[in-house]
Amino acid sequence: MKSQVAKRSIVVAGHKTSVSLEDAFWKGLKEIAGRRDITLSDLVAVIDSERHHGNLSSAIRLFVLEYYRHQGTDKPADPARSQMPAQTKGPSSST
Repeated sequence: MKSQVAKRSIVVAGHKTSVSLEDAFWKGLKEIAGRRDITLSDLVAVIDSERHHGNLSSAIRLFVLEYYRHQGTDKPADPARSQMPAQTKGPSSST
């Protein structure tokens, strides 16, 4: 299975930059941002601020991988979760 690499411009922390990612990673990144009800730019800014080394494209790939690796487990969904607005759960019913 081959995925096309797409280079896209994005504004991160007020600066325009280009990021090259495979289509699957763009799709995953957009899905994560949508689930958190934040913009793609805001999510990428958090990822960028938390990376310690490597380029932004690699940091995004690792973030998306980590998010989906931990989906459905008790572990935090991703390393940036503590930086993101908390997702609220619906009211629990008690009888």
